[in-house]
Amino acid sequence: MINNAVIRLILLCGGLLFAGVVTATPRIETWQTANGAGVLFVEAPEIPMVDVRVVFDAGSARDGAKQGVTSFTNSLLSEGAGGWDAYRIAERMENVGAQLEVGSLRDMAWVSVRSLTEHKALSVSLETLAAVLAKPRFAPEDIERKRQSILAGLLQDEQSPGSVGQKRLYRLVFGDHPYAADPAGTAESVKSLTRRDIQEAHQRLYVARNALVTIVGAVDKERAKGIAEQVTRALPAGEPAPAIPPVEALQQAVEERIPFPSTQSHLYLGQPGMRRGDPDYFPLYVGNHILGGSGLVSLLSEEVREKRGLSYSVYSYFMPMRRFGLFQLALQTKNEQADEALQVARSTLERFIEAGPTDEELQAAKQNITGGFPLRVASNGKIVEYLAVIGFYGLPLDYLDTFTEKVRAITREGIRDAFKRRVDPDRLVRVQVGRLRSPVAQVAEGLDGAKQ
Repeated sequence: MINNAVIRLILLCGGLLFAGVVTATPRIETWQTANGAGVLFVEAPEIPMVDVRVVFDAGSARDGAKQGVTSFTNSLLSEGAGGWDAYRIAERMENVGAQLEVGSLRDMAWVSVRSLTEHKALSVSLETLAAVLAKPRFAPEDIERKRQSILAGLLQDEQSPGSVGQKRLYRLVFGDHPYAADPAGTAESVKSLTRRDIQEAHQRLYVARNALVTIVGAVDKERAKGIAEQVTRALPAGEPAPAIPPVEALQQAVEERIPFPSTQSHLYLGQPGMRRGDPDYFPLYVGNHILGGSGLVSLLSEEVREKRGLSYSVYSYFMPMRRFGLFQLALQTKNEQADEALQVARSTLERFIEAGPTDEELQAAKQNITGGFPLRVASNGKIVEYLAVIGFYGLPLDYLDTFTEKVRAITREGIRDAFKRRVDPDRLVRVQVGRLRSPVAQVAEGLDGAKQ
């Protein structure tokens, strides 16, 4: 039996799993379980541990009229299952040095375990995972405790200008689409959710044909098949969730200013961006790395922060999802500088769309992305997350093998073409959250400037 000190050391070293083979990408194998769950597997024999992540098409896009129900449901899975309450589940995992996690987003929800491959540790971990997936208790006392925690989080969000602005941006960009709503729901919706609502969400979405199992670790394919069967066997076969409706393009620019008693304004620009597997994914990804995705060396940071000192933090990103996710440009600045900072950020975006990057900027971005890529596949935890994305979104199994090749193939013209077609500065949503100047104050400032 491996003692707890050794268990902790091995788990802490899990990030080094692929350290000796970072120049190679892992070989992915795939199949289906007997009841219809998809499986993606990578054998990683270097360290005696295994990561198992079970992903469901059960994100907040599946809430329907009951906002927040999928996130609420997922958060309760580890609060009690089978004959164990939350304390007993935690104790079981702690005793064998294993880790259990749950999580959800707009597109997906998941439950994962990390365990040693030592017989007892793995047996306890998989038994617990199977029960959490198929036999959650949803005890009334657990529901009420979690409800209060969610409500406290929503109240905290109301006191954060960043959260207020982000939520409003999603609502204005996506309108009536399921992506528009906050995954946590609203205070009103969370208060109204019942145990039956949660049970029905679980029965509808946590089924084998709506699931993907990803496994990375020191087990062979036959053992991986046994693991996939064990953790999904008790799930009903069910049916895949129906297709999510397309995201509609914005027809016009939208602007909203939200008063907030803060010393800084939070500014957001956004519109629908791209989806996973998008044919423009790589030119948009590399282009955005140059524009605002590479931290302090990005164009936005150079223009807004370094040259003018208007903001400490400015960035842009694409959030690809099953349908078009969000393209966002955001910054924080002093309230009195908000208009100037926004204008500089917007003009930087417009110039980039029109001209694209320079040869030097593109070469630096390619080197940065491809040079850092091996570290992104350097642990089984990172690999299992990539497998989840590949399997969930139906990406090619050679996605990791061809990633750097596709990055190196991107051209200035390709970036310019993709941005001109996909980002329209005249149809951006703008949200500003902060202490707003009154029209009288703005006129007064203009008069003062004219006198000088």
